[in-house]
Amino acid sequence: MKNILILPGDGIGPEITKEAVKVMEATMKAYNIDLSFDYGLIGATSIYKVGNPLPEETIKKAEQSDAILLGAVGVPELDGEKDPNRRPEMGLLGIRKAMDLYCNIRPVKTYETIKHLSPLRDEVVSGTDFIIFRELTGGIYFGKKGRSEDGLTAFDDCDYSVFEIKRIAKLAYEEAMRRDKKLLLADKANVLETSRLWRETVTEMNKDYPEVKLEYQFIDNAAMQVIMNPSQFSVIVTENMFGDILSDEASVLIGSLGMLPSASYGTKTALFEPSHGSYPQAAGENIANPVATILSAAMLLQYIGYDDAAKAIENAVDSTLNNNITTSDINSKNPVSTSDVGDYIVEYILKNA
Repeated sequence: MKNILILPGDGIGPEITKEAVKVMEATMKAYNIDLSFDYGLIGATSIYKVGNPLPEETIKKAEQSDAILLGAVGVPELDGEKDPNRRPEMGLLGIRKAMDLYCNIRPVKTYETIKHLSPLRDEVVSGTDFIIFRELTGGIYFGKKGRSEDGLTAFDDCDYSVFEIKRIAKLAYEEAMRRDKKLLLADKANVLETSRLWRETVTEMNKDYPEVKLEYQFIDNAAMQVIMNPSQFSVIVTENMFGDILSDEASVLIGSLGMLPSASYGTKTALFEPSHGSYPQAAGENIANPVATILSAAMLLQYIGYDDAAKAIENAVDSTLNNNITTSDINSKNPVSTSDVGDYIVEYILKNA
């Protein structure tokens, strides 16, 4: 039996994780999978209940799980809080640190049936199918930071080690080998010493993957190319801040944030979550798109070894799009509810197993 920890979180998190669990339960019946589900607190919900965005109990449950599914964190009333115990995002940063989640994996794939929703022309986004590997625990976000006594200057140090670079680059190279043997390193090696270390390290590792064609782009150019010609990419690997910006930029290509899953791999286990936020305005309305979370559940099942079940979920999602069983972010004229999408996917999986 595999133990799955569900962290519903805030806003629409409870609704979308409910649908993802419902879908995973359908795969249990259809593919004879043995899963158990436990639940934990994180984010604003946890702050309101126990005064802490990430209680020790949640960390203990995470350490005992085989995989984690997260909804979302954040509420407007706590935006800008200076007290870390009153900041929902500290729950997300905390679980990443506790689980040593060093690699964020974000697939970016266009769907023919909804590519008209992209802000870019059809001919630009057609054929887009790439994955961004973002380093998650190092760099400027985690470096030494502070301000001068007079408050007029501030600093944020950016540090990386060869060890940190190698462990994520290894995952990116392995993914490139599974795909079309193309890997792009996005850096700023013309001005940043950390980027020069990234380029030296990733280049040296190419000797272990001679079939992979390694290319480089400065991050500003890579960001431009994602908009101008996204289909050129297959696997992109980059540091924390660059990856944060690039993956958020890439997410708009698809036409809806509600379609984009993600995974974060670590030394202990992996966490899976949609790429979007908590969308608190829609909380409790049963209108949010659950597909990103459901596809994150598919990635979770693949991670724990159930490839057939994961593929069944992906096929079911394709069917929702082909048959216009979609929420208002995709289908403004005749939308269905969050739970309707989940019900359709469950029915599809049970019928086609």
